[in-house]
Amino acid sequence: MMSQTESRGGATSPAADESEPSAPITVMLSSRLMVLANLLKRGAILRYKRLTGLSSVEFGLVASLGRRPPMSVARLAEAVGQDKGQISRALANLLSRKLIAKTANPKDSREVLISLTPAGLAAHDAIVEGAQERNRRLLEQLSEAEFHTLLGQVDQLTAIAAEMLESEKNAR
Repeated sequence: MMSQTESRGGATSPAADESEPSAPITVMLSSRLMVLANLLKRGAILRYKRLTGLSSVEFGLVASLGRRPPMSVARLAEAVGQDKGQISRALANLLSRKLIAKTANPKDSREVLISLTPAGLAAHDAIVEGAQERNRRLLEQLSEAEFHTLLGQVDQLTAIAAEMLESEKNAR
């Protein structure tokens, strides 16, 4: 039997009763969210590969560079959540396809800045257009009120997950 626990906002939410056998991990919220995220990611990877010929790492780099000023390799790696070594091959591929340009930082000639070329900007725009279409399709069944409720809940869960991550980092 499910019991109710009070959340931070005072609302009640279902919680596993101590007397009930453990539910399979696949019914847990975190597992269901990971399935959703993986389905969305796999669909995005296939779409952007088809539209732009970019791998998942490459389209992440192009999306992060976007229509921004040039970025250092270190800042770009941080933006995509990988280290410089992990993105170096993808950057080399993008450079060989003339989607990015490398220039020396005028403030520090030891640092390389990365920017999109006109062809890279076209790939970026295709990525953005595809993301907007996918987002519309995903959300078209929700009312405006449901959409805003969902966003609030996702923000709340994201904050809690960030706290949980920090707790794990600090656990010894």
